[in-house]
Amino acid sequence: MKIFVAGGTGAIGRPLLNQLLAKGHNVVALTRSQERAQSFAAQGIEPAIADVFDPNSVKEAIAHAQPEVVIEQLTALPKTYTRESMAAAGPLNTRIRLEGGANVLAAAQAAGVRRYLRQSIAIWGIPGAGLADEETPLVLDASPVVAAESRVMTEIEHRLLESNLEGIALRYGFFYGPGTWFNSDGDVGQQVRQQQLPIVGNGEGIWSWLHIEDAAIATVAAAEQGNPGIYQIVDDQPLAVRDWLPAFARSLNAPPPPRVSVEDALKLEGGADIVYYQTQMRGASNAKAKRELNFQPRSLEWMVNTVAAHAS
Repeated sequence: MKIFVAGGTGAIGRPLLNQLLAKGHNVVALTRSQERAQSFAAQGIEPAIADVFDPNSVKEAIAHAQPEVVIEQLTALPKTYTRESMAAAGPLNTRIRLEGGANVLAAAQAAGVRRYLRQSIAIWGIPGAGLADEETPLVLDASPVVAAESRVMTEIEHRLLESNLEGIALRYGFFYGPGTWFNSDGDVGQQVRQQQLPIVGNGEGIWSWLHIEDAAIATVAAAEQGNPGIYQIVDDQPLAVRDWLPAFARSLNAPPPPRVSVEDALKLEGGADIVYYQTQMRGASNAKAKRELNFQPRSLEWMVNTVAAHAS
């Protein structure tokens, strides 16, 4: 198939382009940069030069490419995962998701694209018993940043699923692996080594994980054979913070993470969001993706590695 990718330079964009090429697809990738366009061309990818905030240029790019499928992975996330860097990146990230994404979606509709895939988030399902599934709404009554981000993603999902395209929203878990924050050389890895990431309260917030390569594999499968609607793309092992964070530290040969009370965490800037992530997050089910996309995620590598190390 001919597939147009918007957002091909981020953490998931790079492995996604490689996976699409490996599966034999004809790939067009959007960029604003002539230098990046040359890099894409050298990989066998057709570059399309446009600014996602310029609707006419995006419309021309997609009309020229005439793809069957558009995959949108637009974000503007920082390389550092701190309260300060995330707050600084927030306005542009929201704008690129809402305004930039709307321009790409409108251009795809105008060009007669058949199928459209869009990145969403699995980690913000309404808290409750068991694992959230695709019918679980994203939480809108939560800490400030979580609620704001959930509103953005809910709007994006509705916009896509109510369009006249075969719309697929991919709710990803927390990315880990090469090029992500959660890697041995990633920003969170450095914070864990420096004991800057504590366990808050009982650490019972459940996180659902996803290796970045598995994210790319599942996205290609959804482009090829997915049904319109929502898919949660997460691994098989949702884990409480109190379980995954010490294991991550051990895998880095780092000291055990410190402990902080909920009361003390709430005194920090952004404390309500920290407490939400650490104590209220709900895990997500991947049953639909396994059933319909033959999704077979790998086990969380630092849990595997630390269990093996303890057994030896």
